[in-house]
Amino acid sequence: MRVDDLRGLGLFAGLTDEQLQQLIDGGSEVLIEPGVKLFTEGDHADHWWVLIDGAIELSRHVGREDSVVGRLDVPGRWAGGFRAWDERGVYLASGRGVQEGRVLRVPAPVLRTLTDAWFPLGSHLINGVYGTARSIEATARQRQSLVTLGTLAAGLAHELNNPAAAATRAADALEAVCQTLITSLDRLAQGEISAPQLTALDKLRREIQPAAVGLDPLDIADQETALATWLGRHGVERDWVIAQPLAAAGVDVAWCERAAAVLDEDNFEPGLEWVASTFAATALLSEVRMSTRRISDLVAAVRSYSQMDRASLQPTDVTQGLENTLVILGHKLRDGIEVVREYGDLPRIDAYTGELNQVWTNLIDNAVDAMNGTGTLRLHTRAEGNEIVVEITDTGEGMSPEVAARAFEPFYTTKDVGKGTGLGLDIAQRIITEHHNGSITITSTPGNTTLHVHLPTHQKPTT
Repeated sequence: MRVDDLRGLGLFAGLTDEQLQQLIDGGSEVLIEPGVKLFTEGDHADHWWVLIDGAIELSRHVGREDSVVGRLDVPGRWAGGFRAWDERGVYLASGRGVQEGRVLRVPAPVLRTLTDAWFPLGSHLINGVYGTARSIEATARQRQSLVTLGTLAAGLAHELNNPAAAATRAADALEAVCQTLITSLDRLAQGEISAPQLTALDKLRREIQPAAVGLDPLDIADQETALATWLGRHGVERDWVIAQPLAAAGVDVAWCERAAAVLDEDNFEPGLEWVASTFAATALLSEVRMSTRRISDLVAAVRSYSQMDRASLQPTDVTQGLENTLVILGHKLRDGIEVVREYGDLPRIDAYTGELNQVWTNLIDNAVDAMNGTGTLRLHTRAEGNEIVVEITDTGEGMSPEVAARAFEPFYTTKDVGKGTGLGLDIAQRIITEHHNGSITITSTPGNTTLHVHLPTHQKPTT
């Protein structure tokens, strides 16, 4: 490449031939070949690419496909070189040749040295621009985190809706059962049931222990059919009201025969209906109790997870934090994900509990995403001297050495837009290392990726 190739480019207006030669000497000429990639989105922008002739297509990965976002087809247009002013600078798009030609490729350190020498004020201005861009990017990440918070909230709402809906259904059904219970007692009174008969019937009722019955649904259905048939032969008109609760409670035909022996003909049907209603009411109350307890447990987990009304640095139960995180991400841990807990006997540690819970959320969410909905998530904890170790392992495809080496870089991600928690492993690392004086590392092979977190048990507050 010669000085004449650069002299006519507007980009280099004002530079002397000596300066142009310095650029050429510090860089190299690269040929553009159609279909051949020159640089890749997300890689370190270690070089500055200046188009001499030909054309380069710029594309970004959006969703599941690459989208063209620009084109370098005018001599003097350029791309990359960001690491000249920002050590974290990456290519914002991939460049692929579409028309034969040439580019001048200048290493970022060479570009920085030359611009500092030629344009000291301009170099300072560029540094400021990069700082502003980094701040804008951080703000955008914060916005993405808020969107992710909405996703977590939606998942939690789903978790709460299931037991709430179950409790509502049970309460509605309980109203009807209570009405049937009152009606059956009224009919027994009209039939002038004697005290000994009612006592004997209640004794038979107490023999049944519904809570101890664990029948298969098919067995219950068969039992219900048998009871309905028997009740029909004995002239019971509302056999469908009586058979189902009795079958679910574990009552068989032999028990009904004993009940029939202590009741008059007039009291037979209302007597069995009263017994069936008591079993139905007990079952519905149990369903309400379990549903409301589930809601209470979810609320308690969220309260602990978010650390409402708590001081910053405090004694922290890491195991409880992991469990609360599993509750928050419960909507993602169904179907094909098996959770294996290998918790050791951990002491409480001094920590910013809310921040640690954010870290666990990020690591577990990453692990689940890596498995694409199917695999084993293993949580292992242990105490080692004056620190504790938390290991989160997934059975996904694993990370390549290149990805693992860059996993903790700011703004680096392999996920599509809108995926993940928005926290980023770089922020997770800062929480662990800067706020808790710990460490976080990755080991990865196909089918086994582990994040190792080491945390001291005691520390001084940091900012």
